Amino acid sequence: MSLVKRNTRFGFPSLLDDLFLNDRLDVWGGQRAALPAANIKETEDDFQVSLAAPGFKKEDFNIDLEDDVLTISSTVANTSETKDEKERYTRKEFSHSSFSRAFSLPEDVKQDEISAAYTDGILTIVVPKNKEAQLSQKRTIAIS
Repeated sequence: MSLVKRNTRFGFPSLLDDLFLNDRLDVWGGQRAALPAANIKETEDDFQVSLAAPGFKKEDFNIDLEDDVLTISSTVANTSETKDEKERYTRKEFSHSSFSRAFSLPEDVKQDEISAAYTDGILTIVVPKNKEAQLSQKRTIAIS
């Protein structure tokens, strides 16, 4: 791991620096980029939150709702071990990945009817809008 970053001429990194000086085993840098991308789409009837999370199982996700904040998180730990008695070696690899995304919900949603589905690596959460709350929020303001 590189503890000191080198400044190159004119402040621009060179291609050779990227290829040879950066530590390719930098686990923390790789995990920072592992945050799933999210798309939020608003329709007339609901909000749809889609999270790109391939390689997970639906049991890997936790979806919580507290104080109008929808939190999607996951923690996955894997261990693989290879043994060969003839060659006398053992290789054991551990991996651990986790993420958490939080979204503030508007007040005009039906929190009891939120649903989620995980298909083809995409987690989709549907948050229905409360039509009655929308109608009651509309009002005319008199100008004085």
